[in-house]
Amino acid sequence: QVQLVESGGGLVQPGGSLRLSCAASGFVFSRYAMTWYRQVPGKEREFVARISSAGDSTNYADSVKGRFAISRDNAKNTVFLQMNSLQPEDTAVYYCGAYYVIRNYWGQGTQVTVSS
Repeated sequence: QVQLVESGGGLVQPGGSLRLSCAASGFVFSRYAMTWYRQVPGKEREFVARISSAGDSTNYADSVKGRFAISRDNAKNTVFLQMNSLQPEDTAVYYCGAYYVIRNYWGQGTQVTVSS
């Protein structure tokens, strides 16, 4: 049974920080690249960040470069997204994804709301 369970979302003021977590189970976590995407109602899903299976390579969307950081702990089967300097435009449901060649898994998402 494959599971990806996101947590850590919530309400934060502009300029604040949150750390999202994604706990994985049911597959060989260390073989999968991990990603974060986000989606606003009525909009297409947007790529946020990616980390390689070994954690030695990362990629970020231009909109979050310098503010967000993706990391992983393969011993704990967990991927993280540290989000700093949050702005209202970061408000979205954030989804954790796992990729290995053509095999893809997705979690249910966690809501992040940035508002005064």
